[in-house]
Amino acid sequence: MLIQSLVEGEQEKKQIEKYKYFKQRSERIVKIYISADMEGISGVATQMQLKKESEYQRFRHLMTADVNAAIEGAFEGGATEVVVCDGHGNMSNILIEELDPRAELISGNNRVMCQLEGLDDSFDGLFLVGYHGREGGSERGVLNHTLAGGCIQEIRWNGCPMGEAEINATVAGFYGVPALLVTGDDVVAEEAGRLIPGIETAVVKAGVDRFAARLMPPQKARSLIREKASAALQKREKISPLAGEVPVTVDMDFSSTNQALMTTTMPGVELIRPKTIRFTAGDCVTAYKWMWAAIIIGMAASQGVLGNVNA
Repeated sequence: MLIQSLVEGEQEKKQIEKYKYFKQRSERIVKIYISADMEGISGVATQMQLKKESEYQRFRHLMTADVNAAIEGAFEGGATEVVVCDGHGNMSNILIEELDPRAELISGNNRVMCQLEGLDDSFDGLFLVGYHGREGGSERGVLNHTLAGGCIQEIRWNGCPMGEAEINATVAGFYGVPALLVTGDDVVAEEAGRLIPGIETAVVKAGVDRFAARLMPPQKARSLIREKASAALQKREKISPLAGEVPVTVDMDFSSTNQALMTTTMPGVELIRPKTIRFTAGDCVTAYKWMWAAIIIGMAASQGVLGNVNA
């Protein structure tokens, strides 16, 4: 009887520990960060659709709907908090009144961390929604560019050409946050997949040319995004954060000489060719900030840094 009681007591103890484990797991906060761009949104195929004087207002609704699909999938997959970062153009495209009320939105463009403002090590995963291929990556990439289409020809981190998806996934890795999902065309899905083993991809269009695509109907695309977002959450522990190589040497090829030259006003920035600069940072986040600062200077230099100032 004594042995039986001891065995039963041990079994009861194990059951209690098991209950505590699953209770703690169910109560755990699971935070997802969604960085949203516009060129890879379902239905988008041409640049004019994203211009304010054209169909832009219609495509703001489509962008918000794709983001909502990712939010829904995230919560279905086990997320308890979702933060959305609007990362296209002036970074105030998503319609807050149409956004899933369970999510919070980072909007506006005066940011130190560009498309990743507010990301830190408290998050459990990164979603890249509405993304596109890099400048020069594929002739079929829909609206392909790297951060600033009128400014940047190519960006290389430690010699490797990088698009926005790869760069942002690498920076997230610095915080221990894995990139779990990318949505957009088939080109960005392939580019991200090469760098991030296991990442879920929702391909909502097939690239024909930079200004042409074979589009999936938006309703079908949103169902796919929701499904893939949920699947990404459920396999998050199987996808490792990227361990970026440090230090990070960044080469940036600009479109014009004046853009490149003006960035050398930044300490540590070297002009290595007429249109190419180089700098080295000790970590991925610092590299990202300097890269973004160089782009801001380059964009300002496009028309003369003082613009129409007449002092």
